Amino acid sequence: MPPKKKTHVVTLALEAGNAAMVDLGKMLGPTGANMRAVKVEYDEATANQRGEIIPVVVTVFEDRSHQLTYKTPPTSFLIRKALGIQSGASNPLTQTVGTLSAEQVRTIAERKLPDLNANDVEAAIKVVAGTARSMGVKVAE
Repeated sequence: MPPKKKTHVVTLALEAGNAAMVDLGKMLGPTGANMRAVKVEYDEATANQRGEIIPVVVTVFEDRSHQLTYKTPPTSFLIRKALGIQSGASNPLTQTVGTLSAEQVRTIAERKLPDLNANDVEAAIKVVAGTARSMGVKVAE
């Protein structure tokens, strides 16, 4: 059997274990994919990570079947969660909203490593530290 032909590839950032049908409808409506099946499959796969934002890449094939590929939560989400804050600084050059310890940065980097353009944890730490600085978060050495 020849491989299925892809018709759409859509990346969605959804709440783990509780994907909103509204978000799915906006993005998947035009693709013809079965939104209910995508929601059920996503919610089951991410139920143990409730409260987090888990991006997913939905690949829709010409027979309207789909395949889900899960990503790690956005770096900014993990930083906000580690610090217990709602958002980064409105002006990161002049404001500081918190400080991440070296251990927190390493933990986030290790979790993000599969999705980052980095070869090792040390490079991933630099990427996470850069994201933190752009949010107005200090990084402890």
